[in-house]
Amino acid sequence: MIWLIWFAHGARLVISGAPTAKVRRALTTRTIPIPMNPVSVDPADVARLERERDLYLRLLNLGLRDEPESFLEETLELVTRVIGAHQGYLEIDSQVGSSDAPRWWAAHGFSEAEIDAVRQSISRGIIAQAIATGETIVTASALGDERFESRMSVRGARIEAVLCAPIGTGSPLGVIYLQRRIEPGPFSEEDRRKSEMFARHVAPYADRLLARRSLAPQQDPTQPYRERLRLDAFIGRSAAVAAVLREVALVAPLDIDVLLTGGSGTGKSQMARVIHDNSLRATQPFVELNCAAMPESLIESELFGAVQGAHSTAVRRIDGKLAAAQGGTLLLDEVAELSPSAQAKLLQLLQSRVYYPLGSTRAVRADLRIIAATNIDLGSAVADGKFREDLLYRLNVLPIRMPALAERREDIADLARYFCASACERHRLPRLTISEHLLEALIAAEWPGNIRQLSHAIEAAAIRAAGAGILRIERAHVFPSAAPGAGRSSADAAAAASSEVGTRATFQEATRRFQAQLIRETLEETGWNIVEASRRLEVARSHLYALIRAFGIERAKR
Repeated sequence: MIWLIWFAHGARLVISGAPTAKVRRALTTRTIPIPMNPVSVDPADVARLERERDLYLRLLNLGLRDEPESFLEETLELVTRVIGAHQGYLEIDSQVGSSDAPRWWAAHGFSEAEIDAVRQSISRGIIAQAIATGETIVTASALGDERFESRMSVRGARIEAVLCAPIGTGSPLGVIYLQRRIEPGPFSEEDRRKSEMFARHVAPYADRLLARRSLAPQQDPTQPYRERLRLDAFIGRSAAVAAVLREVALVAPLDIDVLLTGGSGTGKSQMARVIHDNSLRATQPFVELNCAAMPESLIESELFGAVQGAHSTAVRRIDGKLAAAQGGTLLLDEVAELSPSAQAKLLQLLQSRVYYPLGSTRAVRADLRIIAATNIDLGSAVADGKFREDLLYRLNVLPIRMPALAERREDIADLARYFCASACERHRLPRLTISEHLLEALIAAEWPGNIRQLSHAIEAAAIRAAGAGILRIERAHVFPSAAPGAGRSSADAAAAASSEVGTRATFQEATRRFQAQLIRETLEETGWNIVEASRRLEVARSHLYALIRAFGIERAKR
């Protein structure tokens, strides 16, 4: 009898005759004792196998990425390092090769101007040929290659060694473009083989991400309202935002006053602008007045205006905000800060649409819409005698509550990327990206200042990263006090952070430390049973995993 044993890696062992005890044990345990005879092993072969093992593990891990941005960044970092290129560009798009800007792309080692040049070659030149033919393009010098030497982008950038591999068969889903080898000389056949291997393995992941994103509009609860409303630069696709937009779609076309409520920094001013932009008054002025920023002695003059000599500072006629907003919309931010006399005049205005400038006996008719906003519970303010009850009833016709950032965590990643891009443009910084670990930390963090606090945190982080010459914003740039110290494990750093709770700290820092300590203790008590820990903490398992990664919590080694 002949016994044929297959191993996982494809090798096989043929044994003739009845199986011995060792063979029977090998068949049941799938292991075979190997005599420990000295074997000559080439260290170079071992190193090569280890590199290939690590490479395939990294490729497998790419499949865990659900966001195109992080997927592209990690893929490009891996391919440029393995093949050894100074510069790289990676793009995936269902319409790759079109004249429109790609939906998802990443670049490594290029300046902004050089990226533009690479983008121009999507429709013509090296990248265009790779996409059109579906074949990898390798040239020792694009400047000396008759196929590309006449291209302006090639001559302008003096492009030498280039390797360009399409992603996907048939109609390509994207392209891997590399230039300037780290080692002298052109890209080799081994480099071609590796790039094609990358493209082959990346294609299914890219296809999955594109398919998921193509279905995203169907899963976006805000989509019906985005089709009906003008929402320029409005970020948010959560269910909480959809609920707000549903109310906005109702009130915007009606000429009624609106009360916006919600915590500080939740975006009430921006939503007031959305209401105005989608109203019949959209072409008329939109005027804001922060009632908390004006001294009580001047608020009425600022709001209603004043004739010359009405008070000591009225050396000339003052046109108030009501006059400035005539025909349009007036936003009264922090309306609860109005003085009692100003509240009485505002009530009269809302009832009669007529007001009197200070010192004037002539009534002025107001043709405008008023949107009031406050982060104070007006019901409690009425109970405390700080706000008129009749004014509350007049304002509270159709109130719209803006959700806190904690109620719309799924929007945090998009908001952070938007604020990062805005900060780079405003401060003329290089194009920065946000690491996946930071996004997890941002989603897990508490933001008592809501969107405004997140915006300022990302802006400061962008400045720190650019100042250090780093093109990716990491956790330490946003949470510098929470960054593990040199030579400490994340567990040691977390323990050190927990011991500092009693020291002077911001609300944000103290909250993060408490959360990390609570999660760590719960995991230890449950023996790292995620199901039980999530039940005790009353959070979803997916959110608990995100918190564990965000806080860098590791299981203690026994």
